[in-house]
Amino acid sequence: MSAISESHPARAQTRAPVQGRDRPRRRLAGAAAGALLASGLAACGGGGGGASTLTWYINPDAGGQAEIAARCTEEAGGRYTIETALLPRDAASQREQLIRRLAANDDSIDLMSLDPPFIPEFAQAGFLAPVPDDVADRVTEDVVESAIEGSTWDGELVAVPFWANTQLLWYRLSVAEEAGLDMSQPVTWDQIVQAAEETGTLVGAQGTRAESLTVWYNALIESAGGSIITESSPEDPAQIELGLTSEAGVRAAEVMQMVAESDAVSAAFSTSNEDSTATGFESEDGGFQVNYPFVYPRALGAAEEGTLDPSVPEDYGAAIFPRVDEDTPAAPPYGGINLGVSAFSESPELAYEAAECIVSDENQAYYFITNGNPASSTAVYDDPEVLEAFPMAPVIEESLELAAPRPQTPYYNEISVGIQRSYHPPSSVEPGQTGEAATELIRAVLAKEDLL
Repeated sequence: MSAISESHPARAQTRAPVQGRDRPRRRLAGAAAGALLASGLAACGGGGGGASTLTWYINPDAGGQAEIAARCTEEAGGRYTIETALLPRDAASQREQLIRRLAANDDSIDLMSLDPPFIPEFAQAGFLAPVPDDVADRVTEDVVESAIEGSTWDGELVAVPFWANTQLLWYRLSVAEEAGLDMSQPVTWDQIVQAAEETGTLVGAQGTRAESLTVWYNALIESAGGSIITESSPEDPAQIELGLTSEAGVRAAEVMQMVAESDAVSAAFSTSNEDSTATGFESEDGGFQVNYPFVYPRALGAAEEGTLDPSVPEDYGAAIFPRVDEDTPAAPPYGGINLGVSAFSESPELAYEAAECIVSDENQAYYFITNGNPASSTAVYDDPEVLEAFPMAPVIEESLELAAPRPQTPYYNEISVGIQRSYHPPSSVEPGQTGEAATELIRAVLAKEDLL
C-alpha cells in the first residue's frame, strides 16, 4: 500500500512501546544469476558503446521516483539513463498492466516498482530476473526484516527492497490522557475502543471493500498468532491451506466485529479508506486511528494552508499497532514498494546497478522526507533531517521490524478478493461462520469452480 503526501518539518510528541519478536532470516540466493549476467552482458555489447536507456515503471507519487531516476542517471556518468513510465494509481491495475506486458515478453520494461503481495506471482511466472548473489548481499544489509520477507519468494530474494510502509496507532494525546491510557505501554483493540466510547471520540480503520480490508484482517490474524495461509504450494493451488477458521482466524474476526459494531466508529465505516480515516481523525471527534505515516505530513500541510487548526497535529501521538490479545505482540501491516528487474530486459546487470543506486540510503532518506514514504534501510532512521520531518521515525522503524507481510503466494489476488467479499461489511462478520464461508469461496475460486 502506498500513500502520496508531502512532508513538512515539525515536532510532535510520540511514545513507542519497545517490544519485538524474532523472525527467521531466509536464505538469500540467486541460483541463475551467473547465466543471466552473462546473457545480459552480451545484450549490452560487453559494456562498450553508449549509455543504455533503462525504463522504470513507477507507481504514482509526489515526483520522488522521477527525481531519484534523474539523480541516478547523473551518478551513472553515462553508463545508463533511467526514464520513468507511470503506472495506474491503484495496485490492482498496476499488476494487470505489468502482467500483460511481461506475458508478451515485452523487453521495454527494465525496472518495476512492485507492490509486495504481487511479487511471488511475478517470480513464479518467470517475469523477474534472478538477483545476483552479491547484489542480494548488499541490498539486504541493515534492512528491516519485513522488507526482506516481502522481497523473498521460495527461499530466494527476487526483488530489491526499496521503501517500506507500515501502519501505526495514531492517537490524540489529549484523548489518551482523558481516558487514562498509558501509551508508553502496548494497548489492545478493546482498550482503544473503550477509551473512544468513554471520551465520545472515534476509532478509525479501513472498513471499505478493498485491499485495505485484507490488510486489516491480515494484521489481526497475524497479531493473534496465525496466518491467512498456513500451507502453500507454488505450483498447485489445491495444496493451499487457509487459516481463516483457526483459533487465530476466529479471534481476528471477533476483533473486526467488535470494532465495527461499537459506538467508536463512524456511520460510514464500511466505506472508510485511508484518506477518509485520516479526515475523521483530523476532526473534533478524532481519537484513535490505524493508518500510514502520510497522515502526519498531511495534517501539517493542512495546518500550514490554514485549513486545519495547528493545535490538531500538535495533539498527534504515535504508537505501535494495537494488540489483539494483551500478552501477544502486534504484527502491524507491511507494505511499500520493492524493485523488480524484468526477465526480458536487455540490460539486467545495468538495471540491478540502477536499482542499487535507487535504494541508496541517501535516496531513501530523500524519498522519506519529500514524499512521506518510509525507508527499508535502518540507517535512514538515524538521519537528523528524517527525524526532524518525522519525529515518530523510531516508532515506524520498530513497527517495520514487527510487521508481517500479507500472504506470499502466486494466487494472492484470488485470496485477497475472496477475503474482501466475505468480510465486508465488517459489521456483518460472524466469527467462525465468516471464516468457513471465505474458505469455501477461496477454495472454489482456486479450483476454478467459482468466479470472483
